[in-house]
Amino acid sequence: MSPILYSFRRCPYAMRARLAIAISEQEIRLREIVLKHKPTELLVISPNKTIPVLQINEQEVLDESLEIMVWALSKNDPQQWINDSLQEMLSLIDNNDYEFKYWLDKYKYADRFPEYEQAYYRDQAEDFLMVLESRLHQKTYLFADHITLADMAIFPFIRQFANVDKNWFEQSPYLLVQQWLIKLINSDLFISCMKKYPTWLESGEEISFP
Repeated sequence: MSPILYSFRRCPYAMRARLAIAISEQEIRLREIVLKHKPTELLVISPNKTIPVLQINEQEVLDESLEIMVWALSKNDPQQWINDSLQEMLSLIDNNDYEFKYWLDKYKYADRFPEYEQAYYRDQAEDFLMVLESRLHQKTYLFADHITLADMAIFPFIRQFANVDKNWFEQSPYLLVQQWLIKLINSDLFISCMKKYPTWLESGEEISFP
């Protein structure tokens, strides 16, 4: 039996897992869930109880999105998403996951964090955008002139950031980040990974993916 991926379409962590699975052509069974109604099967196998979770077999479960990406690419990496810059890529992804994401959440849900104005949280998040803009002055993508692991692990979160206030983002000075984001959002790979599926609990059907 092929591995099972528990996913939630709009979750940026799940997005990047699906992207790596799709590009690596690893066939899995997709179980689309609703975060408010997590199935018992997921809660039993995942101590973190978060999305995404990949159940490879009865003994092996991956419940970190980056681990799932690396697992998929270790099986097949036809477009060389992983290269000699892996450690530097992982460092930038770590910055995204633990620093940028912290300010992104406060920016997106500023009404829950009334200690500061929304613009303050955006200002803090901009530090990471500056880093990306600088990298994109050197290469077409973050680490090469083709897409790599770093691009696909990070851009779902930049997409989320941009959607908080589209007018501000489109008028911001991060022109290369804007262009980079548009290319990735409009890519056939991303579009294919964002198809809407019925939730697994409602349909009872597993979907073959990709």
